[in-house]
Amino acid sequence: MQLVVARIGRAHGIKGEVTVEVRTDEPELRLGPGAVLATDPASVGPLTIETGRVHSGRLLLRFEGVRDRTGAEALRNTLLIAEVDPEELPEDPDEYYDHQLMDLDVVTKDGTEIGRITEISHLPSQDLFIVERPDGSEVMIPFVEEIVTEIDLEEQRAVIDPPPGLIDDRAEIASARDAETTAEGEPAPEGKA
Repeated sequence: MQLVVARIGRAHGIKGEVTVEVRTDEPELRLGPGAVLATDPASVGPLTIETGRVHSGRLLLRFEGVRDRTGAEALRNTLLIAEVDPEELPEDPDEYYDHQLMDLDVVTKDGTEIGRITEISHLPSQDLFIVERPDGSEVMIPFVEEIVTEIDLEEQRAVIDPPPGLIDDRAEIASARDAETTAEGEPAPEGKA
């Protein structure tokens, strides 16, 4: 199975290094020296990682045969693709690879069908499930323990306990400001407390 593990960004310096946008939870495994990666577009690769290092919080890679800024810049926006055994599992039992989560049915604790996972977005603060609903609309569900209560790979489903307003438009008013009154005892004008 092929998985996108990174996207090449800008050239860094003049010796062929590039920045990469990491798209894997295991960069040390997938993007280590000696790793041979397929590419999209395929005509650019395969690429073999020669060196890798972190600089100012960003991963920098150098590929065999790329020795200058011009060669590095030519790789910009190329996707790096690793071959992964579909039976391979993360070491931590509470972690999942994206391919394990794709197409899972999403249901609430009471069994209400929400949709199916069509994409997983990796953001700096958390991951999001992009869920396609039966009507074709999409909803984003944070992949956090408080909301996604169970992942059942055998049943091919993710069970969620969404807070009010995440799935529907009936959000509860949780702000204390909405109940405050002005000094004269009259309700505060909307938007002002």
